[in-house]
Amino acid sequence: MSAGSDGPLGEQLSDEWTVRGIVRTLVPLLAALSVLQMTSGTVLESYEDQLLEQPSLLILVPVVIGTAGNLGSIMCSRLSTLLHLGTLEFSPDNPNVRANVGAVLGLAATVFVLLGFASWAIGRLLGGTLGLATLLFITVVSGMLLAVWVVIVSSVSVYVSYRLGYDPDDTTIPVVTNICDITGVLILFGVVTVVL
Repeated sequence: MSAGSDGPLGEQLSDEWTVRGIVRTLVPLLAALSVLQMTSGTVLESYEDQLLEQPSLLILVPVVIGTAGNLGSIMCSRLSTLLHLGTLEFSPDNPNVRANVGAVLGLAATVFVLLGFASWAIGRLLGGTLGLATLLFITVVSGMLLAVWVVIVSSVSVYVSYRLGYDPDDTTIPVVTNICDITGVLILFGVVTVVL
């Protein structure tokens, strides 16, 4: 159904797609997410000694967080598009959902392996002592755990946004990127704690 169709749904959609409607939705959401982002900085600060001791880990943090946000944005955009096309059924049996999950996990596996090699090489130049195998293990395991978490958070965000009557295109990407910032740090250092 298009935004310009007759009836209450068409009127509701045309109200949502105004600057006023988008601002009314996003300002409270972004204010709450800003508080969450400050929490993420506090969590990251608690690992400062480990980061200074191992430059490879210091390199990993912003890239892992950024990659998680990018994967979440991809997943949210694809699910939102399917929702707007009317082809999204929130079920693991849906081939569209499975294909998107597979694409995001495959992309994550590729990116996190390359990231492991890059962070090892740069860390060596900066005096790091972590071996390649250890760093690859940390990067790939934390990256894939984070990718699974991204898929879950993205799917839930799109579903909840839809159920609450908000346009997922407006709300889901800020939610997913902010949640993945803090959980990305926790997952990365959870794996680091177990491995080291």
